[in-house]
Amino acid sequence: MPPLSDALQEAPGSLGTVRNAALLLQLLAEGPAFQQLTDLADRSGLSLATVHRLLRSLVLADLVEQDPQSSRYGLGPELTRLSHRRLARLPVLGALAPYLGQVRDAVGGTVRVDVVVRTAVVSIDRIDGSGAGVGLYRDPHGPRLALDTVAGRLLLSRADDERWKQALAEVDEPTRALAEHERDDWAKAAWLRADGPFPGAPPEVGVPVINAAGMPLATLVADLPLTASPEQIEAAVAHLTRAVAAAVRTLGHG
Repeated sequence: MPPLSDALQEAPGSLGTVRNAALLLQLLAEGPAFQQLTDLADRSGLSLATVHRLLRSLVLADLVEQDPQSSRYGLGPELTRLSHRRLARLPVLGALAPYLGQVRDAVGGTVRVDVVVRTAVVSIDRIDGSGAGVGLYRDPHGPRLALDTVAGRLLLSRADDERWKQALAEVDEPTRALAEHERDDWAKAAWLRADGPFPGAPPEVGVPVINAAGMPLATLVADLPLTASPEQIEAAVAHLTRAVAAAVRTLGHG
């Protein structure tokens, strides 16, 4: 999200104010937990005065907080409340929620509802499994680059070319080459399996949630045992597929 001109930067209430405030929030989300004013100005391309004015307004709204000792800035607590309010209103989350426990019990691993936000995959709901058969592993609960995940591959392969190109630009060369080669197949796939994000992490299998209009909304994902057999993968896919089909029917009646 590039900064606007100096004239728009300094025009309170303008589109520039909103866009530049959003840019600062994005930079705060990407860097260390607390960042210096001068570093934010350098990274954003905005003037120091503009960054300082915007941060003061964001602090007053609790969207940003300032550490009293270092005077550095970080994301504020109001973002947590707003994110939970948004999740509570997502129809796809309400439609899938009744089935997550059933799928977890059937599969034995953690079950997640994953969505794509820009070029990252975020879990908006999850029920942790027992961990049996997955090794010593703890999910960090953080966002992951979309094309490193089954959810991102299933959802972004069905997205427009601009979003696809943005996601490609974020990943390493081997993943980019794989994605470019497999996009058409991913876009048609009823499910996908992928290895975990690092050694020791369980493999995962996902089924996309696509509404009656053909719009991909989310992916229902389950962790698999490290040595999952083809029969175990097939069974997990069947459980996920049934839950997704039931959720889509609920969405159709909403």
